[in-house]
Amino acid sequence: MDIEVDENELKAAGAEVLPDGRRGVRIHGWEIESRKRPILNSINLHRWEQKLQTTHLPEMVFGESCLVLYHANSRVKIHFNAFDALIGWKQEALPPVEVPAAAKWKFRSKPFQQVILDYDYTFTTPYCGSEMIDINLEKHLMGATSEEGGCCLHWEDSDEQIDLVALANKEPILFYDEVVLYEDELADNGVSLLTVKVRVMPSCWFLLLRFWLRVDGVLVRLRDTRMYCAFESKASLSILRECCCRENSFQALSAKGYPSDSAAYGDPTLISQRLPVIKHKAQKLNIPCKIRQGMNFRKA
Repeated sequence: MDIEVDENELKAAGAEVLPDGRRGVRIHGWEIESRKRPILNSINLHRWEQKLQTTHLPEMVFGESCLVLYHANSRVKIHFNAFDALIGWKQEALPPVEVPAAAKWKFRSKPFQQVILDYDYTFTTPYCGSEMIDINLEKHLMGATSEEGGCCLHWEDSDEQIDLVALANKEPILFYDEVVLYEDELADNGVSLLTVKVRVMPSCWFLLLRFWLRVDGVLVRLRDTRMYCAFESKASLSILRECCCRENSFQALSAKGYPSDSAAYGDPTLISQRLPVIKHKAQKLNIPCKIRQGMNFRKA
């Protein structure tokens, strides 16, 4: 999906393209940028294995690709990357999905090798994104700081939901992109895919982080995280986040009259309504557009 942005529409919305060849836009105090890089080479893959304490990683890890949304006045940074997602996979440590015996041989890296699937080879992750108050060179900030030098943000449970119908209204798209974070074909037994899409309009930004899994003949799993931020108030801003987990077995789908052929399950958007909701959570993040008084920082 390629979007040609009209310069007049950008100007009318008070937006501008990011400088220095960066891919993204600046609008209402937000810098929204996507970065697409090649898959990790063998040296960096080994480093990731050491950091994650694993010998298993997806076939294609786009380790330097990411989506970053940064609000300058509040210093709130929301970003999506493969490393944090794989930390979530490692921590959740789901039991491996059972593979039909006739297909297990596909996981061999060498002839006659014994196949032991004692880990979650689907790389299913509970990851909903990474967020922080980016303090960079500043030293002092109320709250716990992370190794990257930021303060964690607090999402509160909310009854508010993202109005997807309103998002379907005709409005100029000022910026759109999709970033693949990692992908694995499960030794030709299906697909495991983590992507994030972002859309910026004059009134808001909206994104979808999606983990999509299909283990052929066994299981279909979908984990979606949607975020929405309206450009309404100059005094404060809020972000809505909805996380939804769906899954079903091929056996259960077939029992309901749906196709049992894996080829019928190529588009997660089309089949999402066939999958029962396992978990749903709505949250809200309230952020003052300017850092509170008494939280002034000094450079070290």
